[in-house]
Amino acid sequence: MAHNCCEGFSRSRDAKAPPPAGRGLDRRQFLMRSAGLALTVYGATRLPLAALEEGVAAAAPPDRVLVSVFMAGGIDSLSVLAPVGDPSYRKLRPKLALPDSDGTPFGEDGRLRWHPSAAGFATLHGEGKATVMPAVGYEHPDQSHFNSRHFYEVGALQPRVVTGWMGRYLDRVGTMDNPLQGLALSGDLAPALAATRVPVSAIQGPGDYDFGAPGVWGAVAPMMIEAFQSIGAAHAGSKDVAMKTAGGVAVQSARLRQQLLPFGGKQIQSPVAYPTEGNSSFSRRLAALAAMLAGGLPLRCVALNAPGDYDTHDSQPADLAENLKATVDGLLAFQRDLEARGVADRVLVQVWSEFGRRAEENGSDGTDHGAAGLGMLIGTQARGQMVGEFPGLDRLDDDGNLRATSDFRAVYCGLLEQWLGTDAAAVVPEAARFGRPALVR
Repeated sequence: MAHNCCEGFSRSRDAKAPPPAGRGLDRRQFLMRSAGLALTVYGATRLPLAALEEGVAAAAPPDRVLVSVFMAGGIDSLSVLAPVGDPSYRKLRPKLALPDSDGTPFGEDGRLRWHPSAAGFATLHGEGKATVMPAVGYEHPDQSHFNSRHFYEVGALQPRVVTGWMGRYLDRVGTMDNPLQGLALSGDLAPALAATRVPVSAIQGPGDYDFGAPGVWGAVAPMMIEAFQSIGAAHAGSKDVAMKTAGGVAVQSARLRQQLLPFGGKQIQSPVAYPTEGNSSFSRRLAALAAMLAGGLPLRCVALNAPGDYDTHDSQPADLAENLKATVDGLLAFQRDLEARGVADRVLVQVWSEFGRRAEENGSDGTDHGAAGLGMLIGTQARGQMVGEFPGLDRLDDDGNLRATSDFRAVYCGLLEQWLGTDAAAVVPEAARFGRPALVR
């Protein structure tokens, strides 16, 4: 990474930052044999691990899943959707302004063009599968990474809230024995998933799990396991207790191997090609998630981080282009994967960042912290129409930042009611204050 983050970018270095939601929750390590996943489970101290596995096995996959993708650092929305048709654009950005002919026109506002690295977003928007919020934020914006990120995570402008907005939704509709109802694909709890009543979990690393036997590898290994399954099945009904037990173990081992295969690193057989350049770990997580969804795991809310960081105070053009392309290309492949597997109508992806960047470029080939920024919803059931207008660069706020034309809490209310089918007032504080933008079909 060529650019330098600001001093307050690391949550661990900022003593004044609000504590992340969920801090202090009890956690346990858990190998879920039936799904082939090694999890860190939060908030399930009262249940034995066996009960959690049984709960997952018994839970039916929900009709709708929300996937949250966080672009850390505050992405420059004025580069992702560049206002090349705004007369103030080149005055504010004499060096960073995109050429008029770069990228794809944004069909809902003739002033805007997609960044060339956001070609995948342009494609999805053109297909009606991307709802775009060109200036999402909140009143009296806080330009601290952690204050603003915390507000988005908890769904309120309150620094001491200790539960995430998706966690409160899961507390309302979830169960005590299904830790997969809220899943972070990062190894650590995503604060937005922090719950108080039901367990949630984090995968330490999708693709790290497989089945093997000591001293056996290559083409012989699957043949051996298949033979064990056949032999075991023949003896699983034996009257001899020892033979019956050995047969049952052989059958269960073979079944476990089949359950592991969709999630095991190089073993994932995706129906589409994911990008391998840039941050390929993001693509691997998305490919694993698509396999989990198609495999019927009972996921409700999933959180993961986009590649790199977007705190581009300097060296912005190259770094933004690289990270944006890795994010966008990965999400486009994920959408195509879901469509090919026949589960796309069940999944909606929310893309967000803690704020946008300052409208005027700085002296270091970058941009500083701003206010309103870019938000997106991606999926076959996304309404595909812009939420909030682009406000223009002629009426910036007192700090020279883009003014918000949609509130992130209104978006959450819309997601809760229109997509997840629950009362937003039970999850988002002061929900009655906010209108409900039309987000889904």
